[in-house]
Amino acid sequence: MATAIGSIHQLGYVVRDVRAAMRHWTENLGIGPFFHFPDAGIVNTYYLGTRTDARIAVGIAYSGDLQIELIQQLNPEAPSAYTEFLSEHGEGLHHLCHFTTEYDAYVRRFADAGVEPYHWGDAGPQARFAYFPTEGHGGSVAEVYESTLHGDFFAMMRDAARDWDGTDPVREVTL
Repeated sequence: MATAIGSIHQLGYVVRDVRAAMRHWTENLGIGPFFHFPDAGIVNTYYLGTRTDARIAVGIAYSGDLQIELIQQLNPEAPSAYTEFLSEHGEGLHHLCHFTTEYDAYVRRFADAGVEPYHWGDAGPQARFAYFPTEGHGGSVAEVYESTLHGDFFAMMRDAARDWDGTDPVREVTL
């Protein structure tokens, strides 16, 4: 790939059971608290150019300034980057993500380098995401995420991790 993603703000893992994965990260790695979105509400989602109704549950926590995202697809019969990754690689690191308020410019940079997203959609108002294929690295891909309206929410989660004493390891968030 002839373009750079920029700073890595998030590591995204695809898992089969998000609750078990959050338990592993909090109990064995001391990372938490996790903010659990039982239905993350992604919409207008496309995989390989075709609309998909893939639904996901997500757990998000911070380790320092690095966001950890755990993704479980709730309807595995729907085609998506997540089911593709699980079938080809099993659970693991799916993507390296860059947060930006200049989403369109980043997508153009990839397009100018001849790289088109293979899975994209909306995760809320001004919260578009796109996964771009990369070569090698065990199947991990690059993601660009529009974070225009999420700065304060991400900061709250980051601050919760800095002050976390191990209590209340999973905090439910409904959209």
